[in-house]
Amino acid sequence: MPYAIQLINITKRFARTVANDNVRLAVLDGSIHALVGENGAGKTTLMEVLYGLYQPDSGKIKIHENEVTIRSPHDSIKLGIGMVHQHFMLVPTLTILENIILGAEDAKHGFLNLSRTTSRIAELADSFSLSVPLNERVQDVGVGIQQRVEILKAIYRRADILILDEPTAVLTPQESTQLFGILSELKQQGKTIVLITHKLNEVMAISEHVSVMRKGKIAGELDTAETNPQEIAQLMVGRPVLLKVEKDKSKTGHPVLSVNDLSYVDRRGIAILKDVSLEVSSGEILGIAGIEGNGQTQLVEAITGLLKPTSGTIMLNGINLGDLSVSQIFESGLAHIPEDRIKRGLVVDLPIKENLILGMHTRNEFSSRLSMKLSGIEQNAKLLIEKYDVRPPNPDALARELSGGNQQKVIIARELSRNSKLIVASQPTRGVDIGGTEFIHRTLVSERDNGKAILLISADLTEILSLSDRIAVIYDGRIVKVFSDNKVEESELGLYMTGTKGNGKTAALA
Repeated sequence: MPYAIQLINITKRFARTVANDNVRLAVLDGSIHALVGENGAGKTTLMEVLYGLYQPDSGKIKIHENEVTIRSPHDSIKLGIGMVHQHFMLVPTLTILENIILGAEDAKHGFLNLSRTTSRIAELADSFSLSVPLNERVQDVGVGIQQRVEILKAIYRRADILILDEPTAVLTPQESTQLFGILSELKQQGKTIVLITHKLNEVMAISEHVSVMRKGKIAGELDTAETNPQEIAQLMVGRPVLLKVEKDKSKTGHPVLSVNDLSYVDRRGIAILKDVSLEVSSGEILGIAGIEGNGQTQLVEAITGLLKPTSGTIMLNGINLGDLSVSQIFESGLAHIPEDRIKRGLVVDLPIKENLILGMHTRNEFSSRLSMKLSGIEQNAKLLIEKYDVRPPNPDALARELSGGNQQKVIIARELSRNSKLIVASQPTRGVDIGGTEFIHRTLVSERDNGKAILLISADLTEILSLSDRIAVIYDGRIVKVFSDNKVEESELGLYMTGTKGNGKTAALA
């Protein structure tokens, strides 16, 4: 079988960083090829070189056995290459039809032949099982539909090679299954697909071949049918990785967090939270499962004092948090791992050592009334950097210089050093590679075993099912179901997450 893509000795540098180091990659025509690796391994950069967003410092590119020069995405599109980015490149206020044809209009003498264009797109959508409501605005449809729009947009431009970057990051299990069906259909009709992902179950489910990258190089080339997740993970990280979270049965103690009839109406008069009630006890992890945008962010912000609820109460160890300032809430026994580490978790232009005391800088060990205690700050940083394996282990390195996984470790190190009774962990492994995820999971389970109460909010259902002792499903601002243990299938969770099951009222225990 001929090759659709051949990348030969590709090297790409950014200043002193070598993102791609003499990489060779070959993808068979009409196949689904997975490209996996930890954060910073170079996989997205390599595909952005192929798509023309970057030019390689050295090396050659062949498309369908012919050597080509790709200076821009315009060149790659002409060569039949399309890329669906992790963050969709759509204009929210335009219709789906307008987004698909934008920049590739079927026009003559300045006049758009809309009927012919609409007919062609409808035929493509039907042919590839990519049904979308063409006249709806992008801002009014879900992420699953938006992803179909991106794929359809590439096919409309006659792409026969598709690159998908983390395509299931924001999808429900049902939407992911639908996407896999679409990819299989695309393959059957002769398309070549490169799938950038860190989800090994997806690699095993949909791909035929796997290329593993580590530190800018190809660490392994595998046939999917002849490998397993453990082998892939070890190639990614360079050591054996524990893929399944190992934990004993929880030893639940007294209630630590009690949320009662919590509601929030935003400035537009829209009800975001609707009579939310939940309880988290010491020694347990309560997972909140839900599609993003159903009130999870506002729930966390209400608990952490960043948002004032319209009604309801939040009690932490018997103290009403509604009466306290943000700093008083944290001093009362709360730690917070925020969903957006850059916006809420770090000051990226400060060094690691200063980020490790944010919110605690007034404590006696770090400051006096007149000045900061530099030796105390330095000693704290050295202890936490070693304990949480932050790399590079340099207290003076700026937070912006760290990888996403190490930035997350800094936040976790700081928040857990508070020794709080409640840990609110919101998307704790978002954008974190498999090695960092393993570390964070083990850390959270250890905190649970030490008697901490943990409220886990995650869009990753595998994470929810692996870590949680109980699971609550949030939909349209309500808790619609609570499972008294984590023995529930992803597919059933997905039905509650989309509102297909559940009556939208306050949930009862399963």
